Amino acid sequence: MKKSKRLSLTEAVAMAVGTMIGASIFSIFGVGAAIAGRNLPLAFVLSGIFAFLVAYSYATLGSKIVSNAGPIAFIYKGIGDSVITGALGILMWMSYVVSIAMFAKGFTGYFLPLVHVTPTPVTNGIVEVGLIAVFTALNFFGSKAVGRAEFYIVVAKLSVLGIFILAGFFTIKIQRCIPEFDANHLKGTLNAAVLFFLSYMGFGLVTNASENMEDPERNVPRAIYISVAIVMFVYVSVALVAIGNLPLDELIKAKDNALAIAAKPFLGNLGFFLLSIGALLSTTSALNATLYGGANIAYSLAREGTLPPVFERKVWFGSIEGLYITAGLSVLFVLLFDIGAIASIISVIYTVIYIFVLLSHYRLTDVYGGNRKFVGFNIFVLVGVFFALLHYQWQFARSAFYGALFTLAGAILLEWGYRLVSKRVYSLFPER
Repeated sequence: MKKSKRLSLTEAVAMAVGTMIGASIFSIFGVGAAIAGRNLPLAFVLSGIFAFLVAYSYATLGSKIVSNAGPIAFIYKGIGDSVITGALGILMWMSYVVSIAMFAKGFTGYFLPLVHVTPTPVTNGIVEVGLIAVFTALNFFGSKAVGRAEFYIVVAKLSVLGIFILAGFFTIKIQRCIPEFDANHLKGTLNAAVLFFLSYMGFGLVTNASENMEDPERNVPRAIYISVAIVMFVYVSVALVAIGNLPLDELIKAKDNALAIAAKPFLGNLGFFLLSIGALLSTTSALNATLYGGANIAYSLAREGTLPPVFERKVWFGSIEGLYITAGLSVLFVLLFDIGAIASIISVIYTVIYIFVLLSHYRLTDVYGGNRKFVGFNIFVLVGVFFALLHYQWQFARSAFYGALFTLAGAILLEWGYRLVSKRVYSLFPER
């Protein structure tokens, strides 16, 4: 691949930031406010710390192991070929497929009211399928086109949030932002931090595009750390402005469009419009980056033996087949299923993947670098996050709890069955 076709550091950061911000700040902000109350900014700080603990291993391993399989390449290097390794690859790819469908639905939910079109199954389906088709076509032109589009989308989106933060900062009522440290608020802060921890999961897309990046050994770690730092700053700032300008009960009542409602006290109807546009930009940039990362995973894992051989054809209408299969399955999800319950288990999936990445790094520190004791501490923290997440789901989303267990078990059975039938050897770095 020519250098001009590779992703720059700026474009890689834009891709990661676009996915992270699109994943939560607009869609579940109201949910976080209900859980953490005025401690929401503190919850974002805590979840950001969790993200940096995981980012340490991603950055260290990603600078040395260059593969679009990303974390699955790390896991294979760390624990070798196993049904678990293959199952994690399937889980990661499917999480992208479901996420794409989620973003398409999120875009449609904001877009139709904005253009005064009554939402119906037909109008919803047209917009959802059309959106996926547009970004599939964009991805057809390669990583450089994706990076350019992502850069401009993220700049526009961050500009909207920047206006929200700057305008709202001067009208914050400080007393509304003072955290509370009683038992109930501390419990709520932890629950919200665990929930929003997965809002940072977009930094993993940097490793999924490492084969397509300029100077990956240097730029992968930089892109990961820069993107997490930017998103953490944005999340905390937005939370402070929202909590400080809108009474908590009104913020919780607003639910899905909480930030648009929070902009009204200091920006009026213009603020509501701008934040709605920001939500549309968030969902499109997240879909764009996730479709690109999902396609890379589909092809990389298929090439390396985790998915059926049909995925291995390198060219289909001039592009990688994984792109089309990923987009096609996303269309099926968006049209045929209510993915709310399914999407809620993505957080569990990613926590499991993160834990195995850290375990792999722990075993590979002598080869690829890193502080072994620090990685061990991070594993301990992530295991705690995993059980805290399950506890939260058990208390407040029982169906998601069972769904997570079913999904994990299903991936293992699928991988085991495929290996049994195909007798194929899993090899992330085959000899050429």
